[in-house]
Amino acid sequence: MRLKPRKVASSTRTITVRTKPGNPTRALVTFAGRTEEAAIGRSGTTARKREGDGATPIAPMRLIGGYVRHDRITRLQTALPLRFTPKDLLWCDEPRHALYNRPVSVPFTPSHEKMCRDDGLYDVCLVMDWNLRSRKRHGGSAIFFHLAKPGYPPTEGCVAVSLPAMKRLLRFMRRGTVVKVL
Repeated sequence: MRLKPRKVASSTRTITVRTKPGNPTRALVTFAGRTEEAAIGRSGTTARKREGDGATPIAPMRLIGGYVRHDRITRLQTALPLRFTPKDLLWCDEPRHALYNRPVSVPFTPSHEKMCRDDGLYDVCLVMDWNLRSRKRHGGSAIFFHLAKPGYPPTEGCVAVSLPAMKRLLRFMRRGTVVKVL
């Protein structure tokens, strides 16, 4: 009897995001044996994400790439594809627009997120595949993995960590890494 060699599946890197016990707007992010604090949506998490609900979607979301403000942050170590954040970059969050949940540029009058923010939240802004490949109107937009404000106040639906935690996470990340919100 001959045994066939088994195919070894390529290992997918996973980052797990769990709601912190006792606080629905805070989370614990676990990866490579480490755990970091995080902020999540002002409405906690949801399995039924809708535009403007302030909740972080419960879902596995692949990292696609991201943006970095190189005028503020340098020398990030990662295999994840990162681009400079252009000053005119916006992200459309208008569900009725053809470019809903897509990057757009100034001038753009429909509702949008400014990617080159003054508060530093998007100095490192990673794009997760939430409602991107198969877009659904009102399904939620601009769900990013970005930097948190001090004290970890809630986000509008994103996952946010401190800059030191982001630097540790980036060493672990590559395109296709899955951020799994439970």
